[in-house]
Amino acid sequence: MAKVYKKTAGNGHITLYLAKRDFVDHVDSVELVEGVIKVDPSGLNDRKVFVYLACAFRYGSDDLDVMGLSFRRDIWIQRVQVYPPTGGSPPSSPMLEFLMKKVGDQGHAFSFQMPTDLPCSVSLQPGPGDSGKACGVDFEVKGYIANAANNVDENIEKKDTCRLMIRKIQFAPVNNKAGPKADITKQFMMTDKPVHLEASLEKEIYYHGDPVTVNVKINNETAKVVKKIKISVEQVTNVVLYSSDSYTKAVCCEEFGETVNANSTFSKSFSVTPLLANNKEKRGLSVDGRLKDEDTHLASTTLSQGEKEMQGIIVSYKVKVNLMVSGGGLLGGLTSSDVTVELPLTLMSPKPAGDKLD
Repeated sequence: MAKVYKKTAGNGHITLYLAKRDFVDHVDSVELVEGVIKVDPSGLNDRKVFVYLACAFRYGSDDLDVMGLSFRRDIWIQRVQVYPPTGGSPPSSPMLEFLMKKVGDQGHAFSFQMPTDLPCSVSLQPGPGDSGKACGVDFEVKGYIANAANNVDENIEKKDTCRLMIRKIQFAPVNNKAGPKADITKQFMMTDKPVHLEASLEKEIYYHGDPVTVNVKINNETAKVVKKIKISVEQVTNVVLYSSDSYTKAVCCEEFGETVNANSTFSKSFSVTPLLANNKEKRGLSVDGRLKDEDTHLASTTLSQGEKEMQGIIVSYKVKVNLMVSGGGLLGGLTSSDVTVELPLTLMSPKPAGDKLD
C-alpha cells in the first residue's frame, strides 16, 4: 500500500486520500471503499465537512451544464458527515490505519459499501470529432464543505470541494466452463431435405485480446451449395435509465470462403478476435471505464445475480455464425438464402496475478 491518491480543495482546507482507485465487484459482494479526509477546521466558518460516494450516468459534458441543466443522473449516492465527528467512525482496517498514519491527527476516516446491483465503470466511445468527457457510468468520491449534507438551495463553491474518480470493475471467474452450443435445421423452398448447422465455443469465458475459437459443423442434405461462412461478434449495450434502450454493434466480422457442396458434411474450427483497436471510429461503442487517458479495451461482459434490475449500462456479447447458401439448378443465385445461429460470449479481463481479491 505504498501508493496514495490525494486531492486538495481549492481553499486548501480539506484533502481527500485513497489508497487505491479500483474496487472489485465479486458479483455477490463489492470491495469496501475506504478513505481518509484531512480537515483544517480554521477555514470552515462553522460549516461541516461531508464525503459522498456517487455512481452516476453522464450523458453530456460538464461544460454543457448551462441554465441549471445537469447532464448527469445519480444512480446511487451515499453521504456521510466526517467533521465535526458524529461518533460513528468506520471499523479499523489495515488500509485505514495506513492512511491515518500518513495523514496524521487531522485525518477523519470514512467507508462506503456499494450494493451489488450497480453497473461497472463503462464509457461510451466518442466519435472522431467529439470533444469533452465521454458519456457513461462513473464513480466519484467527493469531499465538500457545507452547512447541510444535501440542501438543494445551498450553493457549494468549487473551491470548497475535492474529488477523486474511482472504478468499479469485475474480473473473470477463475473457473472456466465448457462453452455454449447452438444448432439450427433449416429447410428451403423446393427442397425436401434441410441444412443442419451446429456451432459451439471452446470455453465459456474469453479474455480481451484472445482469439475466440468457434467450432462449426454443417450437414448439407440439400441440392444447394454453402458458398461461404461469416462469423461475427456483436456487442449489445443496454442503457437502463428512464427506460431501457438496446444498441447492437458488430465489433468483429470475418468471412471464410469455405464451400460445402450438396449432400455433404463439413467440420472446422475458426478463430476471430474482437479488438477495440479495430473499432476506434465507432461512436457509442462500450469500453471499460478509465481514470485518465490510459489505454482501455472493449467493455467487459456485465456479470450479475439477476435478482434485481441494474441501472446504467449493461454489456453482453454474442457470436453469430451465418451460412450463405446459394440455390442449385437454373435459378442459381436467385434462390440464395442464409442460415444463422447465435451463441452467447463472455468477454472479460483475468484477475491480476498475485492480487488478493478474495
